[in-house]
Amino acid sequence: METAVVLALFGMWQLAGSFVLMGPEGAVDRGEWIWRVERAVHLPSETAVQQAFLPHPLIVQAFNLYYAGLHFVVVIGCLIWVYVWHRRRYPQVRTTLVLFTAAALLVQFVPVAPPRMLPGDGMIDTALRYGQSVYGSVAGFNADQLSAMPSVHVGWSLLAALVIVEVSRSRWRWLALAYPVLTMLAVVVTANHYWLDGIAAALLLALALVVQRVSRALYRRLGGRRRADQPDIVRAPVFTPASTSSARWQATSRPGRTSRSAGTSVVQRSMANGQRG
Repeated sequence: METAVVLALFGMWQLAGSFVLMGPEGAVDRGEWIWRVERAVHLPSETAVQQAFLPHPLIVQAFNLYYAGLHFVVVIGCLIWVYVWHRRRYPQVRTTLVLFTAAALLVQFVPVAPPRMLPGDGMIDTALRYGQSVYGSVAGFNADQLSAMPSVHVGWSLLAALVIVEVSRSRWRWLALAYPVLTMLAVVVTANHYWLDGIAAALLLALALVVQRVSRALYRRLGGRRRADQPDIVRAPVFTPASTSSARWQATSRPGRTSRSAGTSVVQRSMANGQRG
């Protein structure tokens, strides 16, 4: 069931890449606009971060593999863990996943080119360099290259970390917060996302959580009004044969009832014998 949910969301992701609201010709311009905004607010340069890791090819290749499929494995594992061990929290977690992913896909109908496709930013496609690119036909799917904003990778990793922190009672649960940080680093080093892509994903996830909380509050309020509007129903006692027999037995077995009845019978017989005499 959990795998089917994630695969359905993945199918919607592919749909978002196939049907866009704007043509792909503006994707690079939108990517360059995001790049300029990041420089204007003094966010760290993605190019500088990538350049720090390029001399270490094994780490870069590990990040390529990380980006390619770890987000699916982790989110499916998280759903199964919650379903098996914390069943009451599962509907909320699944709803949050669906709401966030749906919101992200709506934004991705507007194509945005990732940093590796921008001319002149100094970033390279690390997956292409090492032959690890996931773009192209893979198992019948064509991954969309123009869905940089927002980063579903970062959003799913942040959701998994928050679920572990909220649901688990282990003292080590806070280490899960390193997962979205590492994911953010991976998507930047591989030149697949901007910093703002991760920030936008975090905001969408927060919005999904707020929507759920508000909807639950409204549902409880409406439910309370409905119960208040319903008239009170006074139920008459129901007598069953068992209860009637029990009551009769208790009445005949009260203290003194048998002795008085026996005494009355003796007096009546004595009076009858006297009348005969």
